Amino acid sequence: MPFRLLNLEAVADYLHLTPQDVEQRVKNREIPYEKRGNRIVFYKRDIDAWASQRILGFSSQRLADYHRQSTRHTRKNLPHETILPEMLQAGAIASAMSSKTRSSVLRDLVVLAEKTGRLNDPKSLLASLEAREELCSTAMPGGFALPHPRAHDPYLFETSFIVVGRPIQEIHFGAPDGQPTYLFFLICCQDDRLHLHTLARLCLIAMKTKMLDQLRDAPDARTMRDSLIAAEQEILADRKVVS
Repeated sequence: MPFRLLNLEAVADYLHLTPQDVEQRVKNREIPYEKRGNRIVFYKRDIDAWASQRILGFSSQRLADYHRQSTRHTRKNLPHETILPEMLQAGAIASAMSSKTRSSVLRDLVVLAEKTGRLNDPKSLLASLEAREELCSTAMPGGFALPHPRAHDPYLFETSFIVVGRPIQEIHFGAPDGQPTYLFFLICCQDDRLHLHTLARLCLIAMKTKMLDQLRDAPDARTMRDSLIAAEQEILADRKVVS
């Protein structure tokens, strides 16, 4: 329910912050909110977009801290610490996409997502991806991007999943360092908390391991998937990250 309203306490719990932290961000106008009389309220859809962009901009230490918290909060709903083996199917990686533009890579990622059998509405997913990119590019420094829907409708997917695309030609996708993007991780989650946790995990893997170089040089999709799963295991083995 993307248009659901949240109160301050609910937002604090969702973002792994204290109510005082949220109050300060409201005071500084750092977080999207509305005033209804004497009441401060938050639209779930706006908070999701703000939280996603916040994670994409974290420094290494802040990202590790957030990942620790999100791991702790999602542990009770996940059967395993790892999420990539379940979310990334063997056929969900395209190692030689023909995409050449920002719009064509989003279309091709949706086609790849449809092939997983987990996507119920390709047209709605594409529209939501385009709406999210209009807010701010999901491209990151280092040559990778993390496109995801503008709103997380649980009926859009059969279950949560990731697809990975590696175009033959690098694409200018709006990365803050001005460099082209060569890897795309499409994140499709039914659950908002899982979405933010997955976003944080992929960013942490990119920062803490050699995964990006390995995926760029991998000869095929199978090697790419093996490298991703090994990289996730590497960060989970670091007890300072998951403790």
